[in-house]
Amino acid sequence: MQLHLLGKMLWRTKGVEQEANKKEYIECLKLLEGELGDKPYFGGENFGFVDVNLMPYFSWLYVFEIAANFSIEAECPKLITWAKRCMEKESVSTSLPDRQKLYDFFLQLKKWHGIE
Repeated sequence: MQLHLLGKMLWRTKGVEQEANKKEYIECLKLLEGELGDKPYFGGENFGFVDVNLMPYFSWLYVFEIAANFSIEAECPKLITWAKRCMEKESVSTSLPDRQKLYDFFLQLKKWHGIE
């Protein structure tokens, strides 16, 4: 299942279903973390195409952690270290939305979908 769809299911489900989605979501993140390995970026020493494409998704991790009550950093520390490294680049940090604003938007989405 796609990472985006699993993330969506984290906040649209509850209980046993959410726990199953969380487990599958973490497995996907661990797969990414495995591909990253010990490299600073997915392409090696240089920030590249894969990093650029994954960073917008990073902004949503905060939302998913709160929605499903877990810590991505505890589950995938190398992935979070990579994301923080990417955020040190001005081109990245100035182009991504503020996590709190994204969370506020998420709350609006839940309301709009009738999920409380």
